[in-house]
Amino acid sequence: MSVVAPDPAHALTPSGNLRRRELVSRVFVGATVTAAGLAVAVLFILVYYVAQRGASHMSLTFLTAQLPSYTGIGGGIGPAIAGSAEIVVISTAIALPVGVLTAIYLTEFANPRIAAPIQTALELLAGLPTIITGLFVAGLLVDRLGQSAYAAGVALSLIQVPLIARASMESMARVPHTLREAADALGVARWRTITGVILPTAAGGIVTATILAIARAAGETAPMIFTSSAFQQQYQLNPTQAVPNLPFEIFQLVDSASPAAISDAWGAAFLLIVLILVTNVAARVWLRRTERKRGL
Repeated sequence: MSVVAPDPAHALTPSGNLRRRELVSRVFVGATVTAAGLAVAVLFILVYYVAQRGASHMSLTFLTAQLPSYTGIGGGIGPAIAGSAEIVVISTAIALPVGVLTAIYLTEFANPRIAAPIQTALELLAGLPTIITGLFVAGLLVDRLGQSAYAAGVALSLIQVPLIARASMESMARVPHTLREAADALGVARWRTITGVILPTAAGGIVTATILAIARAAGETAPMIFTSSAFQQQYQLNPTQAVPNLPFEIFQLVDSASPAAISDAWGAAFLLIVLILVTNVAARVWLRRTERKRGL
């Protein structure tokens, strides 16, 4: 009686249910690639559209003029750049310690019953519309003390805190537990372990999170309308007074409906989008370098 030898190629040929699953897999992969390509294409179209209309306005006078563009005198955004920098410094000075300390507590001290609602609160705060944040700070500070740079900084810090806290938690969670165990075995105090081992190891992720949070908050317009829109035409370094800022500058230029002002608005928008893109790329590069040094 002869025995039929099996064909090796037959086992490698998909059929039936396997063929349907492979088809579904290819369709799903194609859909995800298409979606990713569409997102990248939209970004490139947006950058090209803004650059086409705003790049020609870049000049030393436009960037350093002492009077805002919408006044028609000086035609520059120097005050808005300085004011935005002041507000971002204030907001980061508030958000960075709060976000990092929150991440330390949730990662190193809090039990799951306490950590879960705090993490949910951070997620809700991250998804809160920024116009509500501006309205809240207006009722909390502006109604009593008037519009000011520090009120705008507080509004932006509420946007930055959840971003810094969540990213810092992820960075601290990636610190090897063997480092904590080694510190405990040597009898090192908990606070010394955090400040001397965990924070230096997670510093790259924390810095990256801070840079990304700055880029996220720097372009917000809604909080500026409520907290720092009643400013003088010339910039003054005074946190107790409202200061010009790039997002509200663009809003005013477009609202004026003057062709020259709208052209200046495109120039300001181009500068803002370039700053945000450069900041995001720099943060990603910094994170890659720090992870490479840590062998991740």
